[in-house]
Amino acid sequence: MKANVRLMASAGIKLLMGLVLVGLLIFLPAGTMDYPNGWLFMAVLFVPMLIAGVVMALRSPELLKKRLNVKEKESEQKSVVAMSGIMFIAAFVVAGFNYRYSWIVMPSWAVWGAVVLFLLSYLMCAEVLRENAYLSRTIEVQEGQKVIDTGLYGIVRHPMYSATIMLFLSMPLVLGSLPSFVIMLAYIPLIAKRIKNEEQVLLDGLEGYAAYCARVRYRLLPFVW
Repeated sequence: MKANVRLMASAGIKLLMGLVLVGLLIFLPAGTMDYPNGWLFMAVLFVPMLIAGVVMALRSPELLKKRLNVKEKESEQKSVVAMSGIMFIAAFVVAGFNYRYSWIVMPSWAVWGAVVLFLLSYLMCAEVLRENAYLSRTIEVQEGQKVIDTGLYGIVRHPMYSATIMLFLSMPLVLGSLPSFVIMLAYIPLIAKRIKNEEQVLLDGLEGYAAYCARVRYRLLPFVW
């Protein structure tokens, strides 16, 4: 019981820190708190995150513990995480400036379409977490880990990354910033680099993964890659 309380406290602190950091990155460059797209983004990002965290804490605390661990062991993955962090900071700051100086104003239908895509991506993430209890945020082979090849894993080998691509590319559009969308396109080569390294780790350490790769040919998008 105490362990679960500590876990929920740790998750709550990280959520609060993320909320404050993202808020600063968005609203300071905007020069105002009166940035409607900023508040919309904060809502669609952190409310589902809070709900997901509570559900995992109650139903699968071990999975929540894995998702809170962000310390990569692979040196190549550390560089990917660092570059991703720079990308996010740049995209959020540019979104604030885009609103402040009205560089490009997106139509409301495009923003709300991005909100729908964002929430659908969140639902896909939730489904992947339901299917795969081994889904850590770091690249590793866990004790007793088995190959998951059903559900979304029967369609592509990395459905969580498929979901995060949709999630991250919709973020700048929710913020109403096309310049930020261009910046976030850098996530595609970064995630490709991460996947190649991850698959090598799994091929070396996870029994049955090579056979799984032979059965499920595509990594992210069926018939493409």
